[in-house]
Amino acid sequence: MYLFADAEIIDGVARAPYTGDVLVEGARIKRVAKSPDRISVEGAEVVCGGGCALMPGLVEAHAHLSFTNMQDLFESVRLPVEEHLLATIENAKLLLDQGFTSCFSAAAAKPRLDVVVRNAINAGRIPGPRLRAATQEMTPSGNLGDLDTDYMTLPEAVRFTVTCDSPDAFRQACRRAARNGVDTFKVNVSGDRGFEEWGAGPDATVITDEELAAVVQVARARGKKVAAHATSAGSVKMCVRHGVDVIYHAALCDEEALDMLEAAKDRVFVAPTVGFPYTLVHEAQDFGVEHDDATQASLESELASLINGVRAMRERGIRVLPGGDYGLFCNPQGTNARDLAHFVNLLGYSPMEAIQAGTAGGAALMVMDVGQIREGALADLLLVRGDPIADISILQDADRLIGIMKDGVFHKAPRADTGGMCLAAE
Repeated sequence: MYLFADAEIIDGVARAPYTGDVLVEGARIKRVAKSPDRISVEGAEVVCGGGCALMPGLVEAHAHLSFTNMQDLFESVRLPVEEHLLATIENAKLLLDQGFTSCFSAAAAKPRLDVVVRNAINAGRIPGPRLRAATQEMTPSGNLGDLDTDYMTLPEAVRFTVTCDSPDAFRQACRRAARNGVDTFKVNVSGDRGFEEWGAGPDATVITDEELAAVVQVARARGKKVAAHATSAGSVKMCVRHGVDVIYHAALCDEEALDMLEAAKDRVFVAPTVGFPYTLVHEAQDFGVEHDDATQASLESELASLINGVRAMRERGIRVLPGGDYGLFCNPQGTNARDLAHFVNLLGYSPMEAIQAGTAGGAALMVMDVGQIREGALADLLLVRGDPIADISILQDADRLIGIMKDGVFHKAPRADTGGMCLAAE
């Protein structure tokens, strides 16, 4: 039993922090008291929270735990399954070390990687966040992730995507993934940057209504969620029409797409993944990649469209979540909390709004009792030295995460030498 005493509580819902106490018993929050009320329980270990913020653990809404900071998608194919599993396990721990206690996967780079890691975390065999496990990316041929043309010889166990070219093929891929135990079907509805020569650039919508309807049909029958890669306006509209749960990117929305998202705002989530396009524009050269003038201009245009679109979504009350495609070469794993700062610095969110999106907002997508500090919620908590409302960037500094708790157990326990903390039995 732990008692967090006299902390500045950011509960994921309230408009402003408040000073108070939080009692954790077992895996859940037992009591919350707002100052001047206090909690006193015999036998509780007291964590003195003076000068610290106590907030829910962060939720990564677009996680790729099996992405290894790759510059070339073929790297995921070349990496043997055994080494890939080890890298995924390491990334799971890294995200928990950075304060992410929950992750909604946006695709695994090989079949069952997410499922195996999720099950090992749940069994207590390895440290990591709560994980909603996803399929590989399911895509039509000639699109993002379609890395090979010899489908008969490349072993299924190493493929980056599952390539499907009919409603029945998508249906079969979903049913097989359900058999493997995934929580989420990931489908590429649009193209992406770099695939323009195939007619599959970011403004292209590359699957049919019937194909996407087949994915959603299997998901609804089996209690799974559907996540979609959808950059083009047409792909966003298709996703809304068919009831996709979370739409990723949505960078090129037109007014009709925004209107449709607003009409569906009580059921749909958008995770714009601003982190990767931002680093592509501003930081790729730091990782040895130089864009030609035309590519740079195209990337800047897409980023500007994304920023303007998300600002409009915020004004319309559409649920927008942090999660920025971390695990790619200029957007490395473990820097995921940058997305919260991007929400503030680029997208017009206040620090409190960004934190709420990254806690309670993400928890709604996870459909788990996390993301809030309230009585009865699961005790996934961060004790932060300093004030993230005054400076959202401190959430990027793991040294400031004095305490990281998941399920009422400290993954990282506070120490007496970390900012005047004390841990003692009451």
